[in-house]
Amino acid sequence: MKPRTLLRLPPLLAAPLLLAGCVTEPVRPWQRATLTDYTMRPDRDPLQTAMSEHVFYSREGSIGGRGVGGSGCGCN
Repeated sequence: MKPRTLLRLPPLLAAPLLLAGCVTEPVRPWQRATLTDYTMRPDRDPLQTAMSEHVFYSREGSIGGRGVGGSGCGCN
């Protein structure tokens, strides 16, 4: 074998091993309790939620971004 071919061999052998780690599995019923835990909630910290919404509203220049249709342009 040529030296250049030997240099290409390790990445080709490592690619299937790395891609095998990307397999997703569905959530099992007994795992749902972990996902509904209080620490998994994105809004568990009211101060962080308020700060994030303030930054979002300041950046967007609009009021009412949660569940409200339309944008801040006044066309809706």
